[in-house]
Amino acid sequence: FLPRKNLSYENLLDSLLTDPELLRKNEQQLFGQYYKLRDVLKKYRQIQKNGDWNPIAIDSLDKTYKPSDSSTTIGKIRQRLAITGDLKADSKSNVYDPELMAGIVNYKKRNGFNIDYVIASKHIQRMNIPIEKHIKTIIANMERCRWIDPALTKTEEYIIINIPSYRFFFKKNGKNELESKVFVGKNMTETVVLSSSISKIVFSPYWNIPKSIIENEIKDAMALDENYLAKNNIEWNKGNARQKPGPKNSLGLIKFVFPNSEDIYLHDTPSKDLFQYEYRAYSHGCINLEKAKELALLILQDDPDWPIERINEAMKGEKETVCILKKKIPIHIGYFTAWVSDSGEISFYNDIYLRDDRLTELLFADDIK
Repeated sequence: FLPRKNLSYENLLDSLLTDPELLRKNEQQLFGQYYKLRDVLKKYRQIQKNGDWNPIAIDSLDKTYKPSDSSTTIGKIRQRLAITGDLKADSKSNVYDPELMAGIVNYKKRNGFNIDYVIASKHIQRMNIPIEKHIKTIIANMERCRWIDPALTKTEEYIIINIPSYRFFFKKNGKNELESKVFVGKNMTETVVLSSSISKIVFSPYWNIPKSIIENEIKDAMALDENYLAKNNIEWNKGNARQKPGPKNSLGLIKFVFPNSEDIYLHDTPSKDLFQYEYRAYSHGCINLEKAKELALLILQDDPDWPIERINEAMKGEKETVCILKKKIPIHIGYFTAWVSDSGEISFYNDIYLRDDRLTELLFADDIK
């Protein structure tokens, strides 16, 4: 679902002959994240060479550590966070002190955990991922960078959604205008990687229910409850089921439409409570956005035809209202289990669809032989 790059190798070779420095870094040909990952790869290979990445013993799976606790495990955690850069230095202390608290918060931010000061076995298990696996993960994500047209980031505004981190970013003039939590497709209905452009916003949308959901879910629910359709504001329309606009509509009060063969949307949701969880793969494949209204306001802020009063009126859930965008907004849905921030700090995320091993197997096929 990604457009093939139009690459002229003749022009590329000419540019390299003119400027050999482009061999080191050429953001006209490669998505800039590639080079950020490459820089971190050097750091992690040096960590591997130093031999300091030692396993941290877990006293028991139900053991947790809190501020002021003292343990040799705390000392090992402190050493690891100093290696990864979450702490500036290793004080060698076995006490869970304020310095370590700040390091733990940073570590959790980088690894997709909810932010608090409790250290549980799941956090230590993540720390115990071998350095060799982190290196392969970084390389796999460098490969994924090759699949993105670098022209994406040259546009005035664009959207990137990262499936494993459950995060949405709206960029304008190179800066983050909006960041939001999302939830994505569950394992049986995975959200696909694709590039497209948002062409319209639908306020108070109907949800045209896919036939697969009708067959696999709604018919069973109707058999158990004859009033199921009425209770869920669902009606039949020309032989198909659709959910009428309203606050309980599964698409919420806003839908962002971008052409794609998988019929995937970016939309609001009435299930706001789900955004509090670390694991957020619950949908049928579409992307549910926590800050949907904020995004609509940002996209339409310079459109005199869509003042906030009109947007609020359109979001009352009474009737479907379509806004055709005067300027399409590029969107890329990616699958990055490793991502480097502008400050050079790397984050690792759970491989929720188990795609890393398949990709690294291809990348390291010659090594296996």
